[in-house]
Amino acid sequence: MQFIKYHALGNDYIVLNPADVGDQLTSAQIRLICHRNYGVGADGILFGPFESSECDFALRIFNPDGSEAEKSGNGLRIFSRYLWDRGLVHERPFTILTQGGRVRSRIHKGGRNVTVDMGSVSFDSRQIPVEGPSREVMNEAILVNGKELLFCAATIGNPHCVILRDEVTAEEAQKRGPQIEKDPRFPNRTNVQFMKILDRENIQIEIWERGAGYTLASGSSSCAAAAVAYKLGLCDSQITVHMPGGSIEITISGDFSVSMSGPVTKITDGTISDEMFSQTL
Repeated sequence: MQFIKYHALGNDYIVLNPADVGDQLTSAQIRLICHRNYGVGADGILFGPFESSECDFALRIFNPDGSEAEKSGNGLRIFSRYLWDRGLVHERPFTILTQGGRVRSRIHKGGRNVTVDMGSVSFDSRQIPVEGPSREVMNEAILVNGKELLFCAATIGNPHCVILRDEVTAEEAQKRGPQIEKDPRFPNRTNVQFMKILDRENIQIEIWERGAGYTLASGSSSCAAAAVAYKLGLCDSQITVHMPGGSIEITISGDFSVSMSGPVTKITDGTISDEMFSQTL
């Protein structure tokens, strides 16, 4: 099984092409490939390209627990770089279809920087989804380990829970993130961002990703957190999102359409041995 591995600000993905490995991946295979001791190790798998009648390419995104993600900002930048490396795209914009909707991508700096128009952010509880009456989910209370926190919820094709804090730490994300991810008010689980406002143009986040755990960076999390900061009037429409793995530039339009720009780095390519799949986890 041939693979290529990239990272975007420390958020690493393995790209598998269906033409090389077949049209199906099992959950067991995904878990093994992503495992950092028994497999290649990654924050997820980008499975594509597939043909699409709606877009230039279609992509499936898998979390390391074997579940399928609707959308990933870093994953889309990485997949765009992969298409560039394979000579399938050039400098003209192109479109990618995900389960979380259609995006538009542009390559810069020979593939080392990618801009993705991620679509529109919604705060509508029905679209995210969040249990309860139809509403915009802004500044609601959630009890975690006996501590009441305020959160805003959003979707950009996948669900997010943004918690505003005076300070953010990896420890809090790792401690409270798993409980918030699986809180029953989020029927599809949720990604979680702990956000600190630095100034009108900068925010800092720590991230717990649904199905993946603590991560150094996340593109869709950056989009959601920046949109919440803008919605609350705490930041302007151009925001730099700072994460442990680095920074992403976010631009928000009046209708909450979001554009995201950031780097991509190729790590390695190679062959996964069939012997690896004889293991069970």
